[in-house]
Amino acid sequence: MNTAVRYYSRTGNTRIIAETIAKCFDTAAVSVDAEGAALDDGCDVLFIGGALYAYGLDKALAGYLANIDASKVGKAVVFSTSWLSKHAVDLIKKALAAKGIDVCEDFFYSRGKPSGKDVKAAEEFAKKFA
Repeated sequence: MNTAVRYYSRTGNTRIIAETIAKCFDTAAVSVDAEGAALDDGCDVLFIGGALYAYGLDKALAGYLANIDASKVGKAVVFSTSWLSKHAVDLIKKALAAKGIDVCEDFFYSRGKPSGKDVKAAEEFAKKFA
């Protein structure tokens, strides 16, 4: 199974979860604004995450979602961190579904800076998709 992990993080909180998930699949977590973020080879499962910024998604993540090639993604799994709410999960899922991408109903959310308990929970969540 080919798995990709993409995320956007201003504070590093979402990056922690992205790297935890990526480690479970022996792959890299790549920020959507970094070189190499495009899914050139496609993937069976795309883990994609971000947070809520001023009640919306950051422009970098929103742009990535708007330009993603649905034919390169088998299924998407969403994760998020935020101090406020899980609303980013809904926004990411909506953007993916609008592109015609199959989105898993289940998602991972961590409030604030991920603790050791949150990291362990992210590992368990990711393993469900192995």
